[in-house]
Amino acid sequence: MNYNKINNLLGWACAIIATLAYVLTAERTASWWDCGEFIASAYKMQIVHQPGAPLFLMVQNLFSNLALGDKTQIAFWMNIGSAVCSGLTIMFLFWSITALGRKVFLGKADINAPLPEGDLIRVMGAGLVGALAYAFTDTFWFSAVESEVYAMSSLCTAIVFWAILKWEVRADEKGADRWLILIAYVMGLSIGVHLLNLLVIPAIALVIYFRRTQQVTTKGVFKSLAIGVVVLAFVLWGVIQYLIKFAAFSDLFFVNTLGLGFGTGVTFFALLIVGGLVYGIWYSVKKVKPILNIVLISLGFVIFGYSSFAMILIRAKANPTLNNSDPDNAFSFLSYLNREQYGDEPLFKGRFFDAKLTDVFESGNIYRKDKDKYVVAKTKTGYKYDRETLFPRIYSEKGDHPAFYRQYLGLGPNEQPTFADNLKFFFGYQIGHMYGRYFMWNFAGRQNDVQGHGSVLEGNWISGIKPIDNALLGGQYDLSTSEKENAARNTYFFLPLLLGLIGAYWHFGKNQRDAGVVFLLFFFTGLAIVLYLNQTPFQPRERDYAYAGSFYAFSIWVGLGVLALADFLTKKIPAKTAGIAASVIGLFAGPVLLASQNWDDHDRSEKFLARDMAKNYLESCAPNAILFTYGDNDTYPLWYVQEVEGFRTDVRVVNLSLLSSDWYMRQMLDKVNDADALPINIDPEKFKDGVRDVIYYQDFQVPGHIEVRDLLDIMLSDNQQNKVQLQGGDWVNLLPTKNMKLTVDKSAVLANNVVPKGWEASIVDTMEWTYSMNYVSRAELSIMAMLVNNNWKRPIYFTTTTPEVNYIGLDKYLVSEGFAMRLMPIDTGNNDSEEGFAPVADVDGIYHNIINKYQWGNMSKSSYLDPDSYRYISLYVSSIFGETAQNLLHEGKKEEARKVVVNAYENMPKKVYQMSEPMSYVLLIDAMYKTGESAKAKEIALRNLTFIGENMRYYTSNKLLSNLGSERNVRLGLMGLQRYKMVADESKDSDVQKAVDGLLKEFGYFFGGQ
Repeated sequence: MNYNKINNLLGWACAIIATLAYVLTAERTASWWDCGEFIASAYKMQIVHQPGAPLFLMVQNLFSNLALGDKTQIAFWMNIGSAVCSGLTIMFLFWSITALGRKVFLGKADINAPLPEGDLIRVMGAGLVGALAYAFTDTFWFSAVESEVYAMSSLCTAIVFWAILKWEVRADEKGADRWLILIAYVMGLSIGVHLLNLLVIPAIALVIYFRRTQQVTTKGVFKSLAIGVVVLAFVLWGVIQYLIKFAAFSDLFFVNTLGLGFGTGVTFFALLIVGGLVYGIWYSVKKVKPILNIVLISLGFVIFGYSSFAMILIRAKANPTLNNSDPDNAFSFLSYLNREQYGDEPLFKGRFFDAKLTDVFESGNIYRKDKDKYVVAKTKTGYKYDRETLFPRIYSEKGDHPAFYRQYLGLGPNEQPTFADNLKFFFGYQIGHMYGRYFMWNFAGRQNDVQGHGSVLEGNWISGIKPIDNALLGGQYDLSTSEKENAARNTYFFLPLLLGLIGAYWHFGKNQRDAGVVFLLFFFTGLAIVLYLNQTPFQPRERDYAYAGSFYAFSIWVGLGVLALADFLTKKIPAKTAGIAASVIGLFAGPVLLASQNWDDHDRSEKFLARDMAKNYLESCAPNAILFTYGDNDTYPLWYVQEVEGFRTDVRVVNLSLLSSDWYMRQMLDKVNDADALPINIDPEKFKDGVRDVIYYQDFQVPGHIEVRDLLDIMLSDNQQNKVQLQGGDWVNLLPTKNMKLTVDKSAVLANNVVPKGWEASIVDTMEWTYSMNYVSRAELSIMAMLVNNNWKRPIYFTTTTPEVNYIGLDKYLVSEGFAMRLMPIDTGNNDSEEGFAPVADVDGIYHNIINKYQWGNMSKSSYLDPDSYRYISLYVSSIFGETAQNLLHEGKKEEARKVVVNAYENMPKKVYQMSEPMSYVLLIDAMYKTGESAKAKEIALRNLTFIGENMRYYTSNKLLSNLGSERNVRLGLMGLQRYKMVADESKDSDVQKAVDGLLKEFGYFFGGQ
């Protein structure tokens, strides 16, 4: 039988099967998180967030052309780009597994040696099982159906690992080292996608050592491994960072010392590098130094592949709409590559989270381009603390992190953590929770899709074997219907895991060297990343995608598990039959099981909410509006619909998280698409990098409220009389009071239709408020400048998801118009609310938006909603539908209120996803009763009460009673029951009353025996 022909055909068959599955389940538009930014940037060749992904953007731009001009299909075709990359990854994985399996039977890497039919069947079965199993694993499938970098990054990893196995087979042939050059080039290219691919280098070093050495020794193994780690470090820091750093400082010398133009130093340095490489290669040929030759050629191809980042510099010069960090010169580009805006995590030495600051020192200069020179914008700051440790893992003092550390480690309020606590957190949380849990998701099973922060109720792994899950995890008994029917509840009965463990054991027994190589790949793409990331608690989303390479390596062993099974069966039945039987068993225990369990929660073909939510934000705004956003999910999808679909390009989207940067504030001074520049009117010289990065508040006991214009003048003044001298001698601007006011030009308010009709009499003469922060960044400075300069010409909005502190104290002047709140000179009285911020609403405007504009992402018909989607349900049913219907009823508009509740019934999901939802439905259900839609109200109320009852029983079961997650959910359930009791009694719905009374009786002990 022709091994190569069968191997090639089955490899392509795996690619086709996987790609078809991904195409069928791919999201038809933009997804949440970074996808909107990537799609918008790829479409128009723009600059994404640090450290960039230029090659990914250029390849995705090619896929966008398949939309043939239909802008609504561009996102889909970019998602298909990820699907194709993922399908090809599966193909290369198949070929890698068969290469390793073939080598076991032949005893060496030999391309010409024949393989007996029985062995061939086993090897091909192993390839099919391992490759297709990985194709349908949770983490890899998730990335395969959206336009994110991880699919293409996985392809780069698969190619280089396959290529080193190809080299191994052909190493004795003339010109075989071209495979090493290919690997170097692909690695260089992969830098323009994601850095994860570089972690294959240590495994590659070991393959080369085993193939080239005559006598394998322990010392030689460790030496080759050390060389691999050094090469990895050299590429990661030497090539990616220091190459650009040397270029930047060369430019500094050429510009500042020699008086030449920007870029001349970079050009000189680039020519020096190219010249050095050319000379070195010539020298290696002349002096017959093959190792030096291959090293220099490989380095040249790594740099050549890395040159895709030239796209970042070229496009930054063009100043596109999305131009993150504006890396148009050597130093801004260096900062961009180094991810300086995100800060650094301590790796080798650092503080404990409760350490006290003892010293602050300068640790270097930060340069910026300024006219015809580079100047020092500011200095980098270093810190020393009274308690530091090696290998710091519990170091963050931010937000709720210290409280989480104490709770997780069992520390008292004033108890100091020790190095033992440091290790406990590392092994228990960072390895166990943030890696081991993800690993088990993919090969044992997944409990649900709720993001886990340590609770046994949220995002844990399960197997489906009840006694084991109950004993290990708790909370896997007395499951509620919602838990049992959760599409994200995937049970694999440990079968893929066992197959992989058997394969690993068998592999180490048959070929310890190759098994060691696979283990290195597994380690460096898994646990090594845990060491490097040093993650803090409360990550904004699950981070399993970072470890996809580790799951790729384990899938090799899943495939080799077929060979182990065949070996065992061969003792009972003929070898050929054993190979077939083992392959069939492996296919059902791996790919078939994984695909059947994972399909429903990975099928995104029905999802449109990220796009529709973005449109709802924009549709909530009046023409030519300024819309302030804050997070990824209320910004990136908006960029997508504006930049790609051309939707509501008159609205200027302003991300407050980015607005504190000088480059972003500067970009806000330019017109974009159909949106005019922001009315900031501040000289860029007054907010450039290093100038007014932060202005701190100091109470000068200023009486009364001060005009914002006057405060701006003080904060922007270069006059020493308006500054305060610090202990170090520097003069800085300060905010002298938090009490602010803005005199209102009523004629401008009326002329620009700022307030709804009928509200004219409520316009205030002066807006007064108390500033909400202790500092002023460029973001808050920009808002104040707009208040002064806009004079109500352009509507100003905040998204409903923007944190309240970012309203800068303007809460009581914000009026809800749906998914955005408009700034109006109307005193809404929100500051007097005892229940926190609750904006007054433009009811007629919201009603019009609900009936005529808003779209709901196919939520009512989707068979599965992901957490990023269903967490919005409470907002929809309470703030948008419920409150609007109640306000319409209050105004005597019963028919309009009825249309709103019917719209809600038709467009909201017909199931409950989390305990916060039932309580959010109360206003809507009450409005349904009052508008004559009692049947719909009863249906929703009984559905929600059933959910509360089942989950209360689940959460109050013995092993869960003390769990923090269950305590919160029990409280939500109890509050929901109390509110449903009031609605049921008022509506006199006997069925709902009976259901509520039964639950109150069942859980009366929480109310003191009521």
